[in-house]
This record gives sequence, C-alpha cells and structure tokens, in this order.
Amino acid sequence: MSQQLPDVQASSPDVNVGLNRVGVTGVEKLVKLHRPEDRPTVLMAEFEVFVDLPSWRKGADMSRNMEVVDEMLEEAVSKPAIRVEDVCGDVAERLLEKHDYTSRAEVRMEAEYVIHEKTPATGRPTQATADIVASATATDEGTREAVGCNVVGMTVCPCSQGMSESRARDVLEGLDVDHDTIDRFLEEVPQPGHSQRGHATLSVETSGDPSVDLNELIRIARDSMSARVYNLAKRPDEDHITFESHADAKFVEDCVRAMAEGLVEAYPDLPDDAVVRMEQSNDESIHQHNAHAERVAEFARLKGEVDGET
Repeated sequence: MSQQLPDVQASSPDVNVGLNRVGVTGVEKLVKLHRPEDRPTVLMAEFEVFVDLPSWRKGADMSRNMEVVDEMLEEAVSKPAIRVEDVCGDVAERLLEKHDYTSRAEVRMEAEYVIHEKTPATGRPTQATADIVASATATDEGTREAVGCNVVGMTVCPCSQGMSESRARDVLEGLDVDHDTIDRFLEEVPQPGHSQRGHATLSVETSGDPSVDLNELIRIARDSMSARVYNLAKRPDEDHITFESHADAKFVEDCVRAMAEGLVEAYPDLPDDAVVRMEQSNDESIHQHNAHAERVAEFARLKGEVDGET
C-alpha cells in the first residue's frame, strides 16, 4: 500500500519572509494564433510564470504552475481566435484560482514574430522579424494585460550630419558656387552622418485586453527610426534605405518622441490610465558607448503632451 508523499512546500520555512515572485522561467511552448481569413501564426514562445509567496509557506507549487500553463496553451490552439496577451491573462487568472495562498500571479511571454513584406525599391518579397512581448498580472482587483514589441532599425546622427553639411557648404563656397545653388543642393542631397543600429521597444498595458493591434505597434516602432532595415536588399534597395535614413536623421530622443506621436495618432481613444512604455537604444558606430532614451507614462498625460496641452 503506497503512502501519500508529504507536501513539503506547504510546511513552514526556517525564515518567515514573504517573497514577491516565485515560479519558473525559460518555459518553451509552441503557440498557434488563429487569425480570421488568414493562415494561423505559429510562435515558439518562452514563458515566465510567477506567484507571490506568503511568509508562512516554504515553497510554491511549481508542478501546479506548469500544469496550468500546459492546460491553457492546449486550449489556446483550439480556439478560433486569440491574442498573445490573452494567453498570458488566462494563465495568470488560473494561477490565482489554483493557489489559495497567493494574491498575485504574473505571466510573461516572448516570441519571435515573422513579418512578410517587400523590399522598398525593387519590390522583392522578403521577411523581417520582431520580438513580441506579452504579459499579464492577475490580482483580486482584476487583471492587467500588456502587449508590445522590440524591433530593429537604422538611425543617423543629426549632429554628425550637421558637421558634414557645414563642411560641404565651405567646399562649395570655395568653388565659387552661389549660395542659392548651395542651399538647393543641400536640400536635395542629405549629407552623410554616422549611422547606428537602433532598437525600439513599444508596449501598452491596460486593465483587461489592450485595444491595440500588435502589427500596428510594430509598424509604429519601426517607423519611429530614420529608416527600416530589411533581410534582403538589392542595390536599388540599399540606395533607397541610405537616402531615406539620411533624409530623416534622428537622435535617440527623437525616436522615442516619434513613437509617442505615432501611438497617439493611431489610438487616440486609449484609456487614460493605459501605461505606455517606449525605449530606444542605439548601437553607436563611432563610439564605444551606446545611446539610450525611454519614457513610461499614462496615456492621458502622453496624449496631452503630444497634442500640446501639457
């Protein structure tokens, strides 16, 4: 006759200190997102799952956490339509239900998302990738969900470009080119500036489901930089990207502000208490350090600033 194994996790700890987050990380699961009138999107996603732990309990139920994640994801692939943030929200709510000792459950998911597009000049089919991030936090007061993306692009330094333009003006004046012609030339032909690989992050967090489209967030983040980058680029495409990026030189700060403007323009009716997170990090080409800027704000304040009301 088998004996019931002791529930060691439910015993008292040696030190009565509560913990904010206890759980598992690096959980890889295949998630299929069904889309109306289109092929499903299949993601290889990595999950983090946490609950809080009271001071009187030795450990959390790791196996129960994994059971909930498995059950939820199996259901997710059978539903006619679902969003990544909903997967996180449903798992977080189930964790809260199944753990009578916890008051907070968190779930975070990351996955690589493939975008099908065409090259800007030659129109050849190609692909780009974005890292999508979704999360949810469930408490007795309700569930907050977030969805966002990390994308790569190109930026050009306006300061460096300004120095190149000043040098070009001096050279043209030395060649006796009249000032009107110099001005017209510099307007038509952007001068060189040192370029950077840019990394933009944009996310929106709301109570319940964020009323935003993931593809639209990706578009806003990509367009916030000087130019998009592509896996495939023929010579006309390279010329197009180089010209476009130098025609729209941006500091790292400009990119964050462009994300703010793009989000307000695309979603003017987001809830006032929606939390918007925007980050831009540039891998500098002529410095050993990198440049970084970010902003976290509730949507009402961000919209007021963009609209010039604050």
